[in-house]
Amino acid sequence: MTDTISDTPSAPPPRIALIAHDHKKDTMVELAREYLGFLQGCTLVATGTTGGRLHDQLGLTVQRMLSGPLGGDLQIGAKLAQGEIDLVVFLRDPMTPQPHEPDINALVRACDVHDVPCATNLSTARLVLARLSERR
Repeated sequence: MTDTISDTPSAPPPRIALIAHDHKKDTMVELAREYLGFLQGCTLVATGTTGGRLHDQLGLTVQRMLSGPLGGDLQIGAKLAQGEIDLVVFLRDPMTPQPHEPDINALVRACDVHDVPCATNLSTARLVLARLSERR
């Protein structure tokens, strides 16, 4: 893990961005359900529809940005660049073309530039969330 996610018990809660393409939103809800206890103690930000579903279906407190195609990915990227995001979980649909692909690429690039972990599939998301939840 990077230094942005501290191992100390007195560290502030992790700030996690949750994003899911349309065909991955059900998967995101199920992932969040698996780690609900941990995520309830985190500061969460999400793109519009994903955040709405996480709130409505699981009761999570989520700061909602715009939907991805309307600039939500860019809003999260800006928060990340300002040091306000510690982890991005972005469940991407690699089989469906996305009209806002440049925004998606910019967000993933921002993760690389700022050395922020970015899980883009379910297996990686589970590994990262499991590790973080062990430390809390």
